[in-house]
Amino acid sequence: MSQALRILIALVVGLSVGMALAQWAPDLGAHILVGTRLIGGAWVHGLQMVIVPLVVALLVIGIAASAEAAKAGRIAARALGAFVIILWLNTLLSAFLMPLLLRFFPLRADWATALRASLPPAKPDVHVPTLVEFFEKIVPTNIVDAAASDAFLSMTLFAMVFAFAITRLQPERRKLLIDFFQAIADAMVVVIGWVLVLAPIGVFCLSLGVGMEAGAAAFGALAHYVAIVSTLGILVLLSAYPIAMIGARVGFGRFAKAVLPSQVVALSTSSSLASLPTMLKSSEELGAPASVSGVVLPIAVAVFRATSPAMNLAVALYVAHLTGTNIGPAQLAAGVATAAITTMGSVSLPGTASFFASVAPVSVAMGVPIEALGLLVAVETVPDLFRTLGNVTMDVAVTATISARSGGGGGGKGETDRAIDRLPG
Repeated sequence: MSQALRILIALVVGLSVGMALAQWAPDLGAHILVGTRLIGGAWVHGLQMVIVPLVVALLVIGIAASAEAAKAGRIAARALGAFVIILWLNTLLSAFLMPLLLRFFPLRADWATALRASLPPAKPDVHVPTLVEFFEKIVPTNIVDAAASDAFLSMTLFAMVFAFAITRLQPERRKLLIDFFQAIADAMVVVIGWVLVLAPIGVFCLSLGVGMEAGAAAFGALAHYVAIVSTLGILVLLSAYPIAMIGARVGFGRFAKAVLPSQVVALSTSSSLASLPTMLKSSEELGAPASVSGVVLPIAVAVFRATSPAMNLAVALYVAHLTGTNIGPAQLAAGVATAAITTMGSVSLPGTASFFASVAPVSVAMGVPIEALGLLVAVETVPDLFRTLGNVTMDVAVTATISARSGGGGGGKGETDRAIDRLPG
């Protein structure tokens, strides 16, 4: 049984048991709830404690790897430029469309009220910065203080500058620092693996309380969440088609036919890496030679997640909608910047760990409570399918576009080898 299935079963069982206790043994349920809230809260805190070192380490590795790959040649540099543009455009798309989706298709008021009552209350003393304060504090004066106060945007900016600085060092020192951060990331992934072993217990404890206080509304709210967030993934997926049609000068039918085998593999494996061989074939059918696809696709699989910033921001905005957290211009700007930048460090993480490592920094940067993420991770399986599907489709579209815009040529096999060799792992 997969971990995702175990977590989903724990969610359903916890909600069902909580509803049964609320119906037939409310006094007993109240006593049980005291213990389950402590256990569930401790599990969420266990995931939170590794986020800062993990995100910083992965961001340094991802940006350093991207900068190194760009040195491999003209094709790699063009690909990375296209990746950055698409990531930012998708993030801005999410910032614009997600509020509209929640406005026209809002969570039912009774569902939201019931589910909100089952979550820990938001901190009453949280200061909401103005837009001027946002720009004043975007550059950290004390990185240790920024880490202690969970100022993720400031830490992200520092990590990004630090990563680019590493690329200017001598090869021996550069390798030493990258290996150091790689070791930190590996250790944090091991810790997350230990915490995720307890995920069914943690999700059960959290969902039991939600079932007692929210009842059947919890199922409706989770279904609404899956539908809304998946919609953002579908929109990113669909945007790959006009990119291929305009950028690569291929017809809709030709692109759809060529990318379909890669999409099938993506749906069956939920892995961009497992889809890489098929993506190479799809790109070849669209006219991209190995000298181009052999450079672009390995880099794309390593550092490019077309759907991640849009869907990570969408999750944070949904939680804000659910908890009644006001999102002003400064909070939205912080969320957009954090989502777009940190996605470069989301490489080589399992799905559940990636969900926390990617969404939690965005939520914290926006001042959105993250306790609800412990429940939402249990239904992440469906949105994750659209994440992978959108990533694979966009990878092929960008590869075909780079090939067409470079005249179908590239740096040759030597350039491909150098680009792949410079990637981490």
